[in-house]
Amino acid sequence: MGAPGRAELEAMVDEATVDAYGEDEQLSGLFTMLRENLAVPFSTTVLGVEVTVRGVDLAEDGRIVALCSRGRVRQKIGILELPMPTPAPCGAEWVEAYRHWAG
Repeated sequence: MGAPGRAELEAMVDEATVDAYGEDEQLSGLFTMLRENLAVPFSTTVLGVEVTVRGVDLAEDGRIVALCSRGRVRQKIGILELPMPTPAPCGAEWVEAYRHWAG
């Protein structure tokens, strides 16, 4: 499956934010879709180091973050800054919908 086009991304954002009023509720809708659809765990490489993405969370600064781990080390990385592996995990199109919404 190829990357979703602009129309598909807009439809996904509309689906996630259909009952949302304001940016906070829109973000919450997109977070919910990511949490429900992104297949975790998956491995990816960050700064040359393989990490495991175990889930997603809403950060206090209003970003959606990936919950990453390597051994006993844990770190939250903004999902928009996280390199996706090839092939991307199921549900990664929701990261692209979030990127589209975030502008």
